[in-house]
This record gives sequence, C-alpha cells and structure tokens, in this order.
Amino acid sequence: MSRNKGKAPKAPKTQVTTAGRDPFANFGIVNPPVYHASTVLFKTLADLNDAVKKPFDGVYYGRFGTPTTFAFEEAVAEIAGGDKAIATSSGLAAITCALTAFLKSGDHVLMVDTVYQPTRKFCDEMLKGFGIETTYYDPLIGGDIAQLIRDNTKLIFLESPGSLTFEVQDVPAIVAAAKAKGVLTLLDNTWGTPLNFKAFDKGIDISLEAATKYIVGHADAMLGIIICREKHYKQLKSTVVTLGNSPGPDDCYLGLRGLRTLDVRLARHGETGLQLAKWLESRDEVERVIHPALPNDPGYPLWKRDFTGTCGLFAMILKPVSDSALAAMLDEMDLFSMGFSWGGFESLILPIKPEYCRTETPWPPAGSKGGPLLRLHAGLEDIDDLIADLEAGFARLAAT
Repeated sequence: MSRNKGKAPKAPKTQVTTAGRDPFANFGIVNPPVYHASTVLFKTLADLNDAVKKPFDGVYYGRFGTPTTFAFEEAVAEIAGGDKAIATSSGLAAITCALTAFLKSGDHVLMVDTVYQPTRKFCDEMLKGFGIETTYYDPLIGGDIAQLIRDNTKLIFLESPGSLTFEVQDVPAIVAAAKAKGVLTLLDNTWGTPLNFKAFDKGIDISLEAATKYIVGHADAMLGIIICREKHYKQLKSTVVTLGNSPGPDDCYLGLRGLRTLDVRLARHGETGLQLAKWLESRDEVERVIHPALPNDPGYPLWKRDFTGTCGLFAMILKPVSDSALAAMLDEMDLFSMGFSWGGFESLILPIKPEYCRTETPWPPAGSKGGPLLRLHAGLEDIDDLIADLEAGFARLAAT
C-alpha cells in the first residue's frame, strides 16, 4: 500500500516520486521488490476460500498480478486521478482488453479516424468478426459527434492528439455528448501522459496508455495501463485476466522506475521538441511543422485550454522531394534513428504515410503539396547536437 493512502493530495511532482511506495513494509527498502511468481500458497483452507471469493483484492495467482504489479498500478492511478489501474503487457493490450470488456455482438463503437493503426486493425478484423460495428469519425468533430451516436452505440474512443498527425480533439465537448446518451468514453492518453492531460478531470471514463513510451521512458520494456473509476474496475480486470493478459513483474518494476523521473524527463522532452519545432519552421525544406504547442498550429487553442504541458513527439511535412533525396537525408542521420516507438531517451525520426490508415479525413491536408511526412521524437540529447544532425541531413537532401 502506498504511504500516500488517506493523506492530503500531493502535487504531481511529488506524486511521481512517492506513489506506489511503502518502504517500511519492505524492510525500509526505497523501491518495491520484484516478485517473480506464478503459484501463490495459502496457509489455511479459510485463507484459500477467502482468496477465491475475492480474487482481485489480493495476491491470488501470478496471472492476476504480484505486489510489484499492484505497486505500479496504484502509483499510476494516483498520478492520473483515477480510482484503479490495471497493468497489461503492452499499450495495444490495454486498448483491446478495454474494448473487449464493454462490447458485445450487435454493439456499435465510434472510433477516431486518426487512431493508432493497430487499434484500427483490431476494430476492422477482430471486432467485425464478433459482430461489432465500427464507425470512424473526424477527430475535429467536437460536440457534433452527437449526430453519430446510435441506440446501440456503447462507447466512443478518442486519441488526442493523434500520434501521427497530431489533431487535438475537443474532449470535453465529446464527453458531454457521450454522457447525454449514456455512452462510455475511452481515451488513449499516451501523448498527454497522466501529468500533461488530466483525463478524469475532463470527464473521460477510462484512460489508456502505452506505458512503453514515456512512463517506462528508457526503450527497454513493453507495458500498458488501463486507468478507471471504481465502478468499471471489476469488468475491466475480469476481462484482462480472462484473456490471459499479464505483464511481467520486471516490466512493471521498470514502469515504476520510469515514473520516478517522468516529470523531469517529460519537461526536457517537451522543451527540446518545441525548440526543434520552432527551428524547423524556419527551414526552406519544410512546408509545415505539426506541433499542437506551436501558436500557429490549428490544435493550439484546445491544447492550451486542456493540457498542462507538451512532450517530444511531433511531425513535419517536407516540400516534395525524391525518394533518393529522402533516403540520403535519413540513412546517414547520427542522433535521429529510425524506429517505430517513441517516449524513450533517444531521438527518433520516421517517414509515415497516414493516407493508408484513415478513411474519414483526407491526407495530405488541404493546401499541401504532398511532400513526405516525418514524425520526430525529441530525446534527451543536447538541442544543439540535434539541430546539427538535422542540418546535416537537410544538406544531404539538397545535394542529392
């Protein structure tokens, strides 16, 4: 149990260092130990029977979680402002388990068109096979989403900003429309994190994150987290357990380790990312920089209203270039490596094609000349070194 239980709420910077810790329950050791467990033994028949009656209330079986798992879950729930949290083996597992928990044959789900591509695949293949219909909607629809809600609509899924093209959704307006019709709202909050976007203050029912990204923060563990109110916990936990989804205790420990520095890392990622975005705006090779925290970005008013900070993930549209010129730029980058994840200490750059994973919103955007879209993640390297790396890349692009 956390030493914060029952005490006055702490500031987020304090929560990330204290939540989920109880050193004097572990011989004074600062960090919770890693429990490797499958079998859990019970001393008496009465103890066994009590555990069977309340399997989610304690250490019951390894797949249900260990004290390491529970410490991580408790810490994230406290930081995010939820009642409960459930760890999963990946961010995608958090999403698919949450969707599965609340949908059945004949139901309808509203899914944001800019959603993480594997989530779309799950809807188009798995949910469709179960007789569940998905309608994709424009992320900028706001309160007009009420027009898409049907009698059999069970939930609305949001991802704000979208992790490829960074449209910021009007979460309070969508939540209001959903609540008026008794529809659940689920949000992928990986970009915002529990620090920069308080999902439950905005009325979201269930917040999901790929803890692989900023929570772990070191590019060395796969982990997901579902955060919810008490009333949804048992349904979610039962689904996660029934589907056999259980993160390893080492990964949960790495998630806890990452939480302790989340505040300072996120501030550095955000500051560096914004500096890079502003620098890229001045480059002749760049048609447009897409970053919600830039004042001229279309999503800026909503970002400024709803978020308390930013992170290191954003994108830029280059002016049209040949494939060989783009390869010359990217193949020889020194600090910006090409990779599909983000949120770690390392900087990344990735060419992406959103047109292949959306159906309701066009890409390229109106007015664009259709140059390549590059997604960047600003790591923890020195800003001048990162700028020099990009500058050298642009020189190679121009010379090809």
